[in-house]
Amino acid sequence: MPILALDRIKVGATAVSKTDAIRQAGQLLVKSGCVEPTYIDGMLAREETMSTYLGNGVAIPHGQYDNRTDIHQTGISVLQIPQGVEWEDGEKAYLVIGIAAFSDEHVGVLANLAEVIEDEEITNQLIHTTDPAFILSQLGKERTEEI
Repeated sequence: MPILALDRIKVGATAVSKTDAIRQAGQLLVKSGCVEPTYIDGMLAREETMSTYLGNGVAIPHGQYDNRTDIHQTGISVLQIPQGVEWEDGEKAYLVIGIAAFSDEHVGVLANLAEVIEDEEITNQLIHTTDPAFILSQLGKERTEEI
């Protein structure tokens, strides 16, 4: 199964808080069989100890080391919130990317993600698209070239 799939992408979402957004991103992982529901508690606990906000409107909530037993398979979810949700210090997150991984299988996708979100134009397109397939095409690929 791919690390990112259409059933783990939700466009046009709304969230009343950072906690709500994390729960929604986690629920996408639960519904697709990547994690147990208890993994979401780990995502929330992780956020309490260290912010997962990357900048440029993107946050990557993930569980803690102790939650690895709640993971069935590596996967990421994407919750697109066009209006944004307050994350920290006045910053808003528009793309909340939930991560569940028990090894480094997700590193290629994260490397691609880091590259994509550095490009403000692509990030803006990801924030405003109504097509989940566009998000999949931009974030679902793994970087394979050597640096």
